[in-house]
Amino acid sequence: MKIHCSAIHAAPGVTLYHTGPALDHGPLPSVFYFSLSGPDSLTLDPFNQPIQFLSGKMIRAFSLTLPAHEEGLSPHDALGVWADDFSKGKDCLDEFLTQVQTALDFAIRERFIDPTRLAVAGLSRGGLTSFYLAAREPRFRFILGFAPLTKLSLAKEFHGLEHLPLVHSYDSSSIAPLISDRHIRLYIGNRDTRVSTRACFDFSMHLVDAAKTRTPQIELIISPSVGQMGHGTPPSIFQQGAAWLEECLSHG
Repeated sequence: MKIHCSAIHAAPGVTLYHTGPALDHGPLPSVFYFSLSGPDSLTLDPFNQPIQFLSGKMIRAFSLTLPAHEEGLSPHDALGVWADDFSKGKDCLDEFLTQVQTALDFAIRERFIDPTRLAVAGLSRGGLTSFYLAAREPRFRFILGFAPLTKLSLAKEFHGLEHLPLVHSYDSSSIAPLISDRHIRLYIGNRDTRVSTRACFDFSMHLVDAAKTRTPQIELIISPSVGQMGHGTPPSIFQQGAAWLEECLSHG
């Protein structure tokens, strides 16, 4: 399915990408989704499949371009660029998250988004981004991760940098208490050696423990691995996740 997106100038240096119902319909349930660049996250198959499965629903999808995913750069090199930044003490993720917060405030102010029905979702490195965004923004009540990177130091590009405090700060378990009150669903392959199935499991357990309730709304779904390094996500999983998002956002 071909998806088209539009670019919105949210602030100087901040471009917000959008697909879904026209913006003049007023505020609607919305999801921020991160995978690659803003346009590719929303339009490039198979990375945009969660957005494809939401097509035709009264749900808006937004995205911004992840660091080092700008046009002309290879996404295969992006984590290497991140690692180089971190080795020099530059936190490119913090800069990105601040941009997203600016874009979110803009979209709410312009009445594009219903702030009471707001989700964040991500694929792989976009999952890590989603967790940290939700930790900053309690307005994201629903969090969805596909094969999420949960610990930056586990990415092969960061080998040799594990000792850096800045790298350690992106171990998602450390923010579990900040997001454990949300509705969270994670999908991971049973032998994902790129982001580590075990790390994703451990993160989910940190979330459950931090929730301190008998029925935390936190789910981890482990299915047979596919793709290189077991890190692929099949269409059926994307479809399940999109259906979960639709259910969450429809009922608020």
